Amino acid sequence: MRPLSSRFLLPTSSFVILPKMSGIEIHPTAIVDPAAQLGSGTVVGPYCIVGASVSLGETCWLQHHVTLCGPLTAGRANKFYAYCSIGQQTQDLKYRGEPTYLEIGDENTFREFVTINRSTAASGKTRVGSRGNFLAYSHIGHDCTVGDAVVFSNNGTLAGHVQVGDHAVIGGLTAVHQFCRIGRFAITGGCSKIVQDVLPFMIADGNPAEVRGINQVGLERAGFGPEKIKLIKEAFRSIYRANLNTGQALAELREKFGASEEVQAMVQFIEGSERGIIR
Repeated sequence: MRPLSSRFLLPTSSFVILPKMSGIEIHPTAIVDPAAQLGSGTVVGPYCIVGASVSLGETCWLQHHVTLCGPLTAGRANKFYAYCSIGQQTQDLKYRGEPTYLEIGDENTFREFVTINRSTAASGKTRVGSRGNFLAYSHIGHDCTVGDAVVFSNNGTLAGHVQVGDHAVIGGLTAVHQFCRIGRFAITGGCSKIVQDVLPFMIADGNPAEVRGINQVGLERAGFGPEKIKLIKEAFRSIYRANLNTGQALAELREKFGASEEVQAMVQFIEGSERGIIR
């Protein structure tokens, strides 16, 4: 035994140090399947359950009452707060019981009661990137793909097969319909209903959501310069304020902003949309 640092904020410091496992600490009340793989420096707190086919990287931290089910692979330095349920089977009624998959990157924070489901079929995979901040009660459904450095506010909810780009922000109580896409650096307002794709760099808000403008504050914080932001604003006007249909807007974007990497990303996003973009 050894005392646990107060930084872990756990109700008791009585941990078991497993022999031949570098620095791994497992509370006596936790249940860890012998087939699970834990990286060095990982801490498993009271009443946690870690199932078979779970693989965690180094220095992961499970606070208490966390449930991890596999097949699940997570990278290093992920933090799982109380009552998270990560890697449970899909809620899709088409599921037939075969092993399905969830893959998580590094340095994510999953706050209280966050839930993430594995894919529906063995041919698919639910994927979560790195450095995300997932606040209480947020949910990621089966077969979703979530990028890096995202923020999910409380109760942000994804249905199945949703794609979320890097640095996107999902507002509190936002619900995203299945197969929708949220572009990189996009943000949704609280209580929004997302039923079509949200273009990169945009703000979508409402029920159902409408695009209100560009995410200027987020872009400035991310280091986008004035010239890039100006071009994104002009592209926004072509799509949303010029009374052009989608085909006409795309033609104008290609003609006027062909040299802009950000605008070309918007063009490619629109061209790849199956549900259409929120207008």
